[in-house]
Amino acid sequence: MTKKTEETWEIFAEQHLSRNAFGYLSGGSGSEVSLKYNAEQFSRYRLIPRLLRDVTTVDPSVELFQSRIYAPIMLAPIGFHTIVHESGELASARAANASGLPFVQSTVSSFSIEEVNDVITESDHYFQLYWPSDDEVAYSFVRRVEAVGAKGLVITVDTPVLGRREIDLAHDYFPMDEGAGMRNFLTDPVFKEKYVTSEDDHATLKQKIQAILFNQSLTFDKVARLINETSLPVIIKGILDPSDAEYCKSIGAAGVIISNHGARQLDSAIEPLEVLAEIREKVGNDFPLLIDGGIKRGTDVIKAYLLGADSVLIGRPYIYGLTGGEAGVKDVLDQLITDVTVNLKLLGANTFVDLSKTQVRRL
Repeated sequence: MTKKTEETWEIFAEQHLSRNAFGYLSGGSGSEVSLKYNAEQFSRYRLIPRLLRDVTTVDPSVELFQSRIYAPIMLAPIGFHTIVHESGELASARAANASGLPFVQSTVSSFSIEEVNDVITESDHYFQLYWPSDDEVAYSFVRRVEAVGAKGLVITVDTPVLGRREIDLAHDYFPMDEGAGMRNFLTDPVFKEKYVTSEDDHATLKQKIQAILFNQSLTFDKVARLINETSLPVIIKGILDPSDAEYCKSIGAAGVIISNHGARQLDSAIEPLEVLAEIREKVGNDFPLLIDGGIKRGTDVIKAYLLGADSVLIGRPYIYGLTGGEAGVKDVLDQLITDVTVNLKLLGANTFVDLSKTQVRRL
């Protein structure tokens, strides 16, 4: 396969996917103010190299949640992979596994928790939970994640309702219309017992899933209760307020993901990078912080690390690569890891630990 840059993978995806699918993946909410600034946030920072160091050998690996990962990069939870490629999350997970990077599976994936876990043998499998309005279904998902021995649970908390994604509204499109993203529900024993009948057709099943998919009454108390009851490390995704991050730490969360949901929820939500340093100061250095949104280059990964992140998550870059199947995702990951390694050398660092926070400066 001819290697493509992140930008050319995006062009390739636009050329090969349906208008609806590409619009769903590429679009943001509202007037897309946050989408615009997510893409620009890293350009506000510059890097300062330290030279005349021996950088013959570079190791980009880091420790994260008691695992050594090949680089501080995770594959963010994105739903509905089969609108991009028939192998869906299995292809993405295999590519992550081959690259030594953690894969975070979405609640609305087109393959089940168990099916995805089976293909991840050399890296870490996390499951992202959209906490349904039915707590019994939510806990059933968690028990399944525990049963397969996944690394951890990511709870997304910025979706009490779905953001107004005007491209999707204009297209009258939601991926479940095509049958994507339903499998975790349709394989769940509690959901099947409570909601599924032999007479249900696809439209009925979709309506039943959508009726409980989001939870407008989810609170810190509920999350704290789950943290106390599960054996899994719980990472809370969607945090932008420093006080919220501090409270997540106080209730026993394993870490937080600073995220505005890829600019797909609250339009005009602040860019994650803009609050990263403030959140790090609030929670201290002993609490894992992860960040997503607009990360495309190795220098973006490095800037995030220098500003206080333990790891980043990438989303759109790898899902565009999925247009080329597992090999396409692997190409995106290979190029990003190479870019990280090259830029560590150019900064005079053999590892991420060798970097100094004095090497990043805001314009």
